[in-house]
Amino acid sequence: MSGTALIYDEEMSRYQLLWDDPVCAIEIPERLTRSYEAVKSAGLEKRCVPVSVREGTEEEILLYHSKEYLEQVKQTPSMSVEELKTFTQQFGDVYFHPNIYNCAKLAIGATLQLVDSVMKGKVRNGMALVRPPGHHSQRSAANGFCVFNNVAIAALYAKKHYNLNRVLIVDWDVHHGQGVQYCFEEDPSVLYFSWHRYEHKSFWPNLDESDYNTVGKGKGTGFNINVPWNKVGMTNSDYLSVFFHVLLPAAYEFDPELVLVSAGFDSAIGDPEGHMCATPEIFGHLTHLLMSLARGKLCVVLEGGYNLTSLTQSVCQTMHSLLGDPTPSLSGIGSPCRSALESVVNVRAVHRKYWTFLKLMFAFNFIAGQSRASVMQAVIGLLLPLAYEFSPDLVLQVLTSSSGLEMPVWAQVSSLLQGLAQGRTLYSYLLNFFTFCLLTTINLNVIYGETNTKEHIIVKWS
Repeated sequence: MSGTALIYDEEMSRYQLLWDDPVCAIEIPERLTRSYEAVKSAGLEKRCVPVSVREGTEEEILLYHSKEYLEQVKQTPSMSVEELKTFTQQFGDVYFHPNIYNCAKLAIGATLQLVDSVMKGKVRNGMALVRPPGHHSQRSAANGFCVFNNVAIAALYAKKHYNLNRVLIVDWDVHHGQGVQYCFEEDPSVLYFSWHRYEHKSFWPNLDESDYNTVGKGKGTGFNINVPWNKVGMTNSDYLSVFFHVLLPAAYEFDPELVLVSAGFDSAIGDPEGHMCATPEIFGHLTHLLMSLARGKLCVVLEGGYNLTSLTQSVCQTMHSLLGDPTPSLSGIGSPCRSALESVVNVRAVHRKYWTFLKLMFAFNFIAGQSRASVMQAVIGLLLPLAYEFSPDLVLQVLTSSSGLEMPVWAQVSSLLQGLAQGRTLYSYLLNFFTFCLLTTINLNVIYGETNTKEHIIVKWS
C-alpha cells in the first residue's frame, strides 16, 4: 500500500449564490478551483494517484439522510430562482442552486471513492477536494452551506462495507460539525472529535451541545469530544496543545481502523469566519500526527475555508504531509493561552471517567516491560510538547537491547518524531549508548560543520 490519492472534479464548482445574502456570500466556487490550482502549481498533483469521481447513489445518501429530505432536494434542479430562495428559507445559513444537487452527489461520491481507495489498499491516504461541504447537514436538513453530510456518510459506508469497528473523525473546522455529532452521538464505534469557535455559545451555530460537557449518549457516552474555543486568536501552540493533551491520547487508546478528517481551513489565520492566528503550516503537522494511526489509513475531506490565501496554503501543507514530505519548521511554539488551557482542563475533567489515559499517571522514564499505552501517553503528553517547544534541528533516537520496546511501538513513536526538525532524524539500533553519542558528535560535525552550533534532541529507549 503506497501513494496518495487526490480527488477533484471541476463540476463541483458549478453552482453559486443567485441572490443577495451576506451570510452565504463567502461560499464561492473559487474555494474549490483555487485549492486545486494551488496543489497543481506546487507540483503535488502529478505526484498523486489519480482517482475518478462518481456520483453518490441514493442508497448511500440514505445511510444518514431521510427519504423525505432526499426527495425534497431532488426537486431543486427544476426550481426557479424564487422557488429556490423560498425552499432555502426553511433551513439555516445555506443556499440552493439548480446544480447543487448534482454537486452534492459528486461530493459524496468523491469522498466514498477516497474511502474505497484507502480501504482496498490502492493508496495509503488521500484528500478529496469537494464542494458543497458536509459536516453541518443533518438527517433531514441542510445547514451551514452543507447539503449532504459527506464525512458522516463516509464513516457509515466504511463500517458497512469494510466491517470496521472503530472509526475516528477529526473535525478541525472552526465551526462545530453538529451534523456529524448528531449522527454518531449514541455510537461507540465512532469517536468524533471537534474543536470549534464557541465563545460561550455566542458564535454560530450557538448550540448548548457544542460545549465540552456534551460527551455522547447511551452507549456512545465518552465518544464525543468537543473542545470549545472561547476566544478568537488561537495559535499553533493552542492547536498542538489540544492534539497532545486531548485528541492524540484518546485516539491511540481508541485505536481506530480508519481516520476521517473534516478539514475546514477556516481555522487558519486570516479567515473571516474563524479569526484565528494558526498558520497554514500547522495543518501539515496536524496531518502528520494523525498518519501513525490506523496503519496510515487517513482520508482528508475538504469542509470550510473562506480566505483564499490561507485556504490554498493550508491545503498544500496538508497534501505535502500526506505525500510524506518533511513538515515545515514552526517558530514560537510555547504554552497554550489561558483560555485554551481552560478548555483542555475542562475536556479532560469531564472525560476522565471514560478514558484510561486520563486516569493514569506516567513518568518520562522508559524502562523494560512498560505497556504500549504507557509509552505512547508519555511520548504524546510529555516528549512531543517539550520537543515542539524546543524546536530541534535534529532528532537522534537510540534503541538499546535492554529497552524492551516492541518494534510496532518504536515505529509509531519514530513516525511521530519525524514531524520535528523537518524530518531530520538519525536512528541507532542496539548500540552502546556512549558509542552512539560519539558517533552522533561525528555526524553533527559532518552535517553542520564544527563551528556551526545546532540544537538537537537525543531520545534514548532503554
